[in-house]
Amino acid sequence: MDIPNVAPASVNTQMSASEKAKLEREVDTYNKTLLPEDGRKTSHELGKDEFLKLLITQLQNQDPTSPMEDTQFIAQMAQFSSLEQIRNMSTAFDKMASFINSSEAASTLGKRVEINNGEGTISGIVEGATRGDAPQIKVNGTFYTMDKIAAIYAN
Repeated sequence: MDIPNVAPASVNTQMSASEKAKLEREVDTYNKTLLPEDGRKTSHELGKDEFLKLLITQLQNQDPTSPMEDTQFIAQMAQFSSLEQIRNMSTAFDKMASFINSSEAASTLGKRVEINNGEGTISGIVEGATRGDAPQIKVNGTFYTMDKIAAIYAN
């Protein structure tokens, strides 16, 4: 049995303009069906889930005659890993700053302070303190932010 000599078929990896337009219409139509009630939040940030979906889609749809090089893949993963670690550090620093600010306010309890309230200087004993990102101290029945403290004195 003879096998006929057939030239290999060329693979067209390019979309025509009409195919691109059709695809864009389908995507736009689908996106318009997504309502806020479905629990989706609009976000302009690229998280790790979105990054991995994009990477998988990129790998699935790459040109078979010119696949993504390992170095490109590794570089993208390294960039994403670095970005994720920077975000984690930023969150940790925010928490640490809040804790330090709260501790500073608590350390003034029972001490005499001078407060600059914009009209003059008020002196008194710190009676209370609040916690959080912007802690306050209570002097003479009024709360003041920590940046209003002009001086702290040991009793």
